[in-house]
Amino acid sequence: MLNVGKMQDGIVLDHIKAGYSMSIYKYLNLDKLDCSVAIIKNAQSNKMGKKDIIKIQGGLDLVDLDVLGYIDHNITINIIKDGEIVEKKSLSLPKRITNVIRCKNPRCITSIEQGLDHVFVLTDPEHETYRCLYCEEKYDGR
Repeated sequence: MLNVGKMQDGIVLDHIKAGYSMSIYKYLNLDKLDCSVAIIKNAQSNKMGKKDIIKIQGGLDLVDLDVLGYIDHNITINIIKDGEIVEKKSLSLPKRITNVIRCKNPRCITSIEQGLDHVFVLTDPEHETYRCLYCEEKYDGR
């Protein structure tokens, strides 16, 4: 069994669907951080069968919770201080996301104005449907 050392201070992203950790690494721009990041893929889980885990040395301010909530709102965030879990946070679907996904409508203003942010709004939480703020095009990439 693989043994990854205990973290003193930082955050642990737990209950990530197996195989999704690298996408999360990319979306959160963890490669641009100047801190230690550990990725554990396909760890055994009683609850999920297999899961991924990401350990990040540093504070919660290093992670965009809206991006995480959009990718998978079932991820659990454990905040570690002095080697112990001091807080657990749950995620929810963000009501609005900016520059995470792109509008595919060729007639949308975001296709013409290159510097304009791509903003999507949660319009149907039950079906996890997001629509472009500008043209209301439904995002189908999930």
